[in-house]
Amino acid sequence: MTPLLPSLPLLFATTAPDAVVDPTGALVAVAVLAVVGVAAFLLLRAKPKQRAPLAEEKPESAREAAEPDAEAKAAAKALRRAARGGVKVGADGKARRVDAFELAEEEEEEEVAPVAPAKPAPAAKPSDAEQRAYIETGLAKTRSEGFIARLGKLFAGKQLDENLLNDVEEVLFRADLGVKTAESLLKALKAASSRKELMDARHVWAVLRQKSLDLLKSVDTGPMQLRVTPGPAVLMVVGVNGSGKTTTIGKLAHRYAGQGRKVLVAAGDTFRAAAVDQLEVWCERAGVPLFRGKDGADPASVCFGAIERAKAEGFDLVIVDTAGRLHTNHGLMEELAKVGRVANKAHPGAPHEVLLVLDATMGQNAVKQAELFRESVAVTGIALTKLDGTAKGGVVLAIAETLALPVKLVGVGEKMQDLRDFDPDLFIETLFAEE
Repeated sequence: MTPLLPSLPLLFATTAPDAVVDPTGALVAVAVLAVVGVAAFLLLRAKPKQRAPLAEEKPESAREAAEPDAEAKAAAKALRRAARGGVKVGADGKARRVDAFELAEEEEEEEVAPVAPAKPAPAAKPSDAEQRAYIETGLAKTRSEGFIARLGKLFAGKQLDENLLNDVEEVLFRADLGVKTAESLLKALKAASSRKELMDARHVWAVLRQKSLDLLKSVDTGPMQLRVTPGPAVLMVVGVNGSGKTTTIGKLAHRYAGQGRKVLVAAGDTFRAAAVDQLEVWCERAGVPLFRGKDGADPASVCFGAIERAKAEGFDLVIVDTAGRLHTNHGLMEELAKVGRVANKAHPGAPHEVLLVLDATMGQNAVKQAELFRESVAVTGIALTKLDGTAKGGVVLAIAETLALPVKLVGVGEKMQDLRDFDPDLFIETLFAEE
């Protein structure tokens, strides 16, 4: 420290030239400064020991990262449960009530990601091969188990004579064709027989095929045309519970939205529990909005409100669901007629189309349903569902012959695309195709 001592007096002398320098005080100051410097140096070099986190603890940063994720998952689960509203929709598109405990158990068993609203894909016209395969699937049971199969066995290895024609008559009248349709087909066969045109089974098939096609084309069998009118076009859909009405509405909404139309669905089936929830699920899949009234609201008022909203917001198509009522209940059928009147009041000329959804598996009972529905509303066309689930595909002929109503759409399967325009030529060609 010897070289430092002379400098301190010099420093003091420089900063305070008039002061008297005390050598003893300077030594004390130097010592204090040295101690402070060493202490500071040691403190700076010393590293604090980090406490190891306990096994059950997480670092603060990890907790901060995990907590928002956990909160988001819990919120998403709550939203899903609330959105489902105590309703579970199965693979068949039908809804049923479930309680909160069942919903919670399902969510624990499998984590379901929230589903974003569907964006309707542009509608692509199916190819001829796809259409043929579709109708073949729908008529598979009719051809293998129905009247077509029975006629095939009847013709196998037998000579065509009067006795054989009697057997054909029995098959036709036992089929789900209805008396009127069976008589029309049999009359055509007898006329061909008198002209000596029935040489073998192949000629019988040809006569049946041609007469059946004539029956279908006696009514307007073209695809359903929902024109764009000043204001929205209104499509009213009617049918009994279990016929596939709600599923058909969902598929129609998907179809027209894919064609670029602005679609609004009106939840007018306020009569049946969970019907609105079921329809809401189908609308979410189709990516179209749903207009729903208050719980238990009058169906006609829901229809009126939906049309008013459509006019105000520029929708060009309103699909009106109606209560899936029993066709034998006079009061409910009167209510259905009221919906039609109110639709016309809200938008003159509405409904522009009334589509009756019939279950093909019902056979002749479906024809009876149609007769009663026509007494309440002006049915313009038929959507025939579940064609692949029955051997009664011949009901199409009965509808045309008995009711003079065109089948506009046929449904095979539960996918959004499984609703096709009815093609009478392809239908008859497939129905009577020779093996």
